[in-house]
Amino acid sequence: MELGSTVSAVRSNRVLVGDEVCPAVIVIKDEKIHQILSHGDFSGACEVLDVGDSVVMPGIVDSHVHVNEPGRTSWEGFWTATRAAAAGGVTTIVDMPLNSIPPTTTLGNFRDKLREATGKCFVDTAFWGGVIPGNQLELQPMIQAGVAGFKCFLIHSGVEEFPHVTDGDLHTAMKQLQGTGSVLLFHAETEVQHTTEEDGDPTQYSTFLQSRPDVMETEAIRTVTELCLQYQVRCHIVHLSSAEPLKLIQEARQAGAPLTVETTHHYLSLCAENIPAGATQFKCCPPIRGSVNQEQLWSALKTGQIDMVVSDHSPCTPDLKKLDSGDFTQAWGGISSLQFGLPLFWSSASKRGFQLSDVVRLLSRRTAQLCRLDDQKGSLAPGYDADLVVWDPDREFQVSNQLNTFYDTENSFIFIIFILISIFLHRLRKGRLVYREGSFCPEPLGKHLLLPQRKTQAQL
Repeated sequence: MELGSTVSAVRSNRVLVGDEVCPAVIVIKDEKIHQILSHGDFSGACEVLDVGDSVVMPGIVDSHVHVNEPGRTSWEGFWTATRAAAAGGVTTIVDMPLNSIPPTTTLGNFRDKLREATGKCFVDTAFWGGVIPGNQLELQPMIQAGVAGFKCFLIHSGVEEFPHVTDGDLHTAMKQLQGTGSVLLFHAETEVQHTTEEDGDPTQYSTFLQSRPDVMETEAIRTVTELCLQYQVRCHIVHLSSAEPLKLIQEARQAGAPLTVETTHHYLSLCAENIPAGATQFKCCPPIRGSVNQEQLWSALKTGQIDMVVSDHSPCTPDLKKLDSGDFTQAWGGISSLQFGLPLFWSSASKRGFQLSDVVRLLSRRTAQLCRLDDQKGSLAPGYDADLVVWDPDREFQVSNQLNTFYDTENSFIFIIFILISIFLHRLRKGRLVYREGSFCPEPLGKHLLLPQRKTQAQL
């Protein structure tokens, strides 16, 4: 079966239907899942892709990806990012409003972004808008144009063209978003008074970690919970690294806040104790914290306190990582994991009692719900897009410099030392075979996913 060809049915002894793994045949018609049948009930004469004992599940929806095009395409672009996504079992990404130039903070800039992305996407792509000081009148036009929601920073974003918001900006934005069903995403760190070693060695990871203590996340999340309760606008905490605010989040939810939270693959796979001196490729904000904190994040995932896991894929050019000096205080913060998110997650999760159904819940279904794609993405059911991932969760491979990676830059690719479980075999987008064992279909088949305003305010 050639890459790019349309598949009419997929047969496997391990298809994830709901929360159960069972033998089944997925029948595809008009780019949608038409039927899911038992092997005995399937009698079609169409060509069948038989994958044996490989697992078939919904494609991953990664709702936190920095593509950076236009303006910083040397960091990452749609062509390279979406190829990496396809190679990693990600069938849908949602592009962040920064670090592109211009950022997606006006209707005009959003249209520029759409033009830049056209004809370059190997996976389906939706788009977040941004909230910055003074752009409140752009929010509803962007909602009508189809952004999935908005992101803001409570602390310096790292780029001048995307300034962080004040309390006044937040109240103004919340009033604009009330009743729209949209969601506001928060980079939840804020400046606080804390004791730090001013003369700490900048090449030691501990120096950087002490400069971004847990309290910065806790106090920012306190602000978010208060706003969420006051305005009843959906709010979402991106890339939670600290377990300390979990109680605060839980209390707000119990009080009626429509609040969700994500964490990332690097917080679940890496810990501060193992980061070598000068290894600035490990820098991200919020920081990677200690092993005890990491286990608390895993526990929160198991109990549902954390709703989903994303990549926060954020590459940059090698010079910005300051690898020569090893200075954590000067290096750009960002990690690339888009291509290896699922094997990273499964390698750790399977050892902690997580099941394949948890993978779909945390990496596909919940992320689709966040960005209002859950009526077409994130589940294997009739009527849903035939976005399928075929993979082997039992085989090990070692990430190495010789392994094909498809990012534009690899400076922040830090998982070289990992031996991971799971090998991707096939990836189907709406029934068309777009990736198979290291090879792509010759043309990008991904579409833009525009999500015009809905009057409901559905919560996860």
